[in-house]
Amino acid sequence: MRRTTAATCAALIAAFGAGCATSGTSETKQADANAPAAITWWSTGGDDESAAFQKAADLYTKSHPNVTIKVQTLAWDDAYAKLLAASTSRSGPDIISGGMTWTIQFGLRGGMVDLRKYGIEQLQAQAQPAQWKSAVSPDGTVYGIPLDMSTEALYYRTDLFDKAGLKEPPKTWEELTADIEKLKKSGVKTPFSIDWGNLDWIGYFNFLYQAGGSFYTPDCKPSLDTPQAEQALSYWIDLHRKYGAPTDTVTTSDALDQGIAMVYGGNWNALGIDTSKPKMKGKWTIAPLPAGPAAPTTFIGGRAVGVTSYSKHIQQAADFVKFLYTDEAVDAVTAESKARNIAYIPPRPDKIADSPFTPEHSAVFAGIIKTGAAAPGCPGWDESASDVAKQFQAAILGKADVKTALAEAAKVMERNAG
Repeated sequence: MRRTTAATCAALIAAFGAGCATSGTSETKQADANAPAAITWWSTGGDDESAAFQKAADLYTKSHPNVTIKVQTLAWDDAYAKLLAASTSRSGPDIISGGMTWTIQFGLRGGMVDLRKYGIEQLQAQAQPAQWKSAVSPDGTVYGIPLDMSTEALYYRTDLFDKAGLKEPPKTWEELTADIEKLKKSGVKTPFSIDWGNLDWIGYFNFLYQAGGSFYTPDCKPSLDTPQAEQALSYWIDLHRKYGAPTDTVTTSDALDQGIAMVYGGNWNALGIDTSKPKMKGKWTIAPLPAGPAAPTTFIGGRAVGVTSYSKHIQQAADFVKFLYTDEAVDAVTAESKARNIAYIPPRPDKIADSPFTPEHSAVFAGIIKTGAAAPGCPGWDESASDVAKQFQAAILGKADVKTALAEAAKVMERNAG
């Protein structure tokens, strides 16, 4: 695309007495993107994931020889605290990635750059809409954008289904509980368990949104005083107390290996079961979570990536963040993820088919993600999530009734809203 230079613009003004919109800003930004810079990226996750993202960084620096990018790993256990401390002290990395809504919380404290100033919105059409919305501040400020995706599926034992006379996985809440009963009658001691989200807010998220509810209203007021919220929590409680789902979390691979017929588990499990439990090979597969009365919505997790306000290389860092959505960057991360057996799902739904899973599993995850929803990006959510989960746990364990648990959870959300 041709750029209008300042000299050309001056000539037009002289000739016609009119101004013109130059793309001098664009040229300046391009020049800045190529300026010398040593960029540090603190990546929440594991070393293998950091190595995969480093491949994209190395690819970028080949075309920007004055720029170096070093990806450093932060463990999930203390990443939020470290990133919050860096945001508060205005000292630390140029780029950060972590929980989907983290950049919003840090941005509200002045620790992140509004990436709209650097043309980041051009990427929105490539992202999963609900996930992009989750990463964006309620006022529209873009402190971070989705870096990758994760989701949840129903893992089930095909051999145990055959024994119980079940020809397909359950597609609704009603079918799920009916199948649990049929599996019990066929001799399966524990037909169902939840791995990712067991007694946690992520577990409730699936049922809440499938019932047609949500954690917050569109203007970020707590929205747990609804019939949908009660219906979701009551159903979740019944799965544990009436239908025997363990309150102790059992990993997906262990659950299947122990004879549990159905498990709600994260997508990453699909890469490890046959390796960690070779006797399970050919005896399991995946399907979408059963749909609720309102929708089939399933939680979409993942990480957001953004540029810190205290970086000395904001333009270069923002340019690289945009680069992460290019075909070449996504392909580089995907290739390294396959080599390292990492469950990477790119932030672009059109690239899910190339992810490290089998084509059949990739297709299932793509379908789940299409109708998925992500964590609320409302102020205070990240500070509230663990205490909100404790209220749900109290209800599941019989220490609180449904309405009390929801009311107390809402109070936590209100208190942290700022």
